[in-house]
Amino acid sequence: LPPPPQTSAPSGSHDIDYEIFGQEMQFVEITLDPQEACIAEAGSFFYMDPGIEMQTIFGDGSGQEGSGIMGKLFSAGKRVLTGESLFMTLFANTRGSGRQKLAFAAPYPGSIIPIDLRALGGTMICQKDAFLCAAKGVSIGIAFQRKLGAGFFGGEGFILQKLEGDGKAFVHACGAVVERELKAGEVLRLDTGCLVAMEPRIGYDIQMVSGIKTALFGGEGLFFATLTGPGKVWLQSLPFSRLASRVFAAVGPAGGRKGEEGSVLGGLGGLFMGDR
Repeated sequence: LPPPPQTSAPSGSHDIDYEIFGQEMQFVEITLDPQEACIAEAGSFFYMDPGIEMQTIFGDGSGQEGSGIMGKLFSAGKRVLTGESLFMTLFANTRGSGRQKLAFAAPYPGSIIPIDLRALGGTMICQKDAFLCAAKGVSIGIAFQRKLGAGFFGGEGFILQKLEGDGKAFVHACGAVVERELKAGEVLRLDTGCLVAMEPRIGYDIQMVSGIKTALFGGEGLFFATLTGPGKVWLQSLPFSRLASRVFAAVGPAGGRKGEEGSVLGGLGGLFMGDR
């Protein structure tokens, strides 16, 4: 008898193709085969071919919480805990033949990081506002901080996002992105807002800056994050909170003073230019 036909192992997530465009303001273009789909956060949609259909869904649509209304409510409730909306948008190629393209754009200047969850053991931890889009079947859940110090002083609270599945996901970061592979026992210290994503095996803790003068007058805050290997981490050079605080400080409560821009006299020049 002839040998039985070889079949590929089933996959829980759709196998999507993608390409990332741009430098400082990036977007990812995803190509969907017939009946393939992807999910995305509200507000990240850029463009799509006419064969793509949009559908608003509860939670992430991964189906990992069981069937029925309770499973959907549980999936959506996880997103509420991370500060996200109850709903996500599903984009599906409903045509019987032909590939269709669609694109998603990052909400602020920076980079888009592609993550292959299957190659990374099926789980990734990231900031709760870093997720952009993913293949249908990827679950967007929550990860609780196990240490009180990281929860109280980490800048992200006790809850981070947890991406699970065997498909591709995309997260965005502000500024330049650095990928580091930490060896077993290797320690990396960084600003708490500069962490974008990490493997779950990475040890994460918060430590206080040593020295009272450094803590009070150093200008870098009282705490920094400590990552301990082994595992991969992704860092961003410019946390969005830092960018927003600089913009707010420059604008000021009265809407800013344009006379100070480019003036060698700074604030004193405003007195002579009539801006104060």
